[in-house]
Amino acid sequence: MVSSSTTSTPSSTAATPGAVLITGTTSGVGLNAVKALVDRGWTVVTANRDPIRAAAAAKSLGIPQERLHHLRIDLGDLDSVRIGVETLVGSLGFPIDALVVNAAVYKPRLKQPEWSPQGYEISMATNHLGHFLLIQLLLDDLHRSTHPSRRVVILGTVTANSKELGGKIPIPAPADLGDLSGFKAGFKAPIAMADGKPFKPGKAYKDSKLCNMITTQELHRRLHASSGIVFSSLYPGCVADTPLFRNTPKAFQRIFPWFQKNITGGYVSQALAGERVAQVVADPDFAVSGVHWSWGNRQSKGGKQFSQELSDKASNPDTAKGVWEYSRTLVARP
Repeated sequence: MVSSSTTSTPSSTAATPGAVLITGTTSGVGLNAVKALVDRGWTVVTANRDPIRAAAAAKSLGIPQERLHHLRIDLGDLDSVRIGVETLVGSLGFPIDALVVNAAVYKPRLKQPEWSPQGYEISMATNHLGHFLLIQLLLDDLHRSTHPSRRVVILGTVTANSKELGGKIPIPAPADLGDLSGFKAGFKAPIAMADGKPFKPGKAYKDSKLCNMITTQELHRRLHASSGIVFSSLYPGCVADTPLFRNTPKAFQRIFPWFQKNITGGYVSQALAGERVAQVVADPDFAVSGVHWSWGNRQSKGGKQFSQELSDKASNPDTAKGVWEYSRTLVARP
């Protein structure tokens, strides 16, 4: 663990600064969310496979190092998540007031699935199961927090919401968990998809992000009323040049940002996306549980956030119950 002081200075842009844990902060949206929250007076705990790299990335943006704590947690390894929470988070000396689920892997060029140390397909293991376990392990911390607005914020994607145009694109296939037969059968090799069907790497990513948004809704249904914790998700816009796309063809990495900037109008910079994450974490206007926040598929100057309708696949309570129960089994939670 790379650690430093927790002293916090109030900011006029946030009601009450607190301490937030953010996953995936070595680059992209997560790194820029760190900056936006530190600028608001928050203390930020980062969770990454490489805390030294996370510290260097934060330094490159001029983020004050004394406001940061860097933890080693590999979201693709459930044992790493457990150790990270039980030994590292427990040693911080202060409660976590908010959690941002941001880290993700996207490997659309895989011909065969990659497997996590526990034997799960790597996109689902990292993007959903590791985060699902992290949330479960941090709920007690969030309960103990005295911050006036405790929040769990999960990054979603338009490609996993069929109520939006990006979620209707059938390449390689829309997000669809089916009857969860893959989860039900134990989700071990050769099973690599939640629906038990043949492996499609792009769909594996979409399915994992659908699970993220389902988890938000189920957390809200199960826990908001009793805990007061605000559970929400967001789509900050199309961050077309994020390192998330580093495993796509080079031509795609050149053309996709141009297309989003000049044709669809959906492009959002990494800095603006990070600012939007910070707003959902810290600003009073976002203290509403069960909402999937969006700024639209096409950006407009001065555009405001709104509550985006989710597809039946993301909001069906029976599917959500299944995802919740099977996920608890897969991460070995009682």
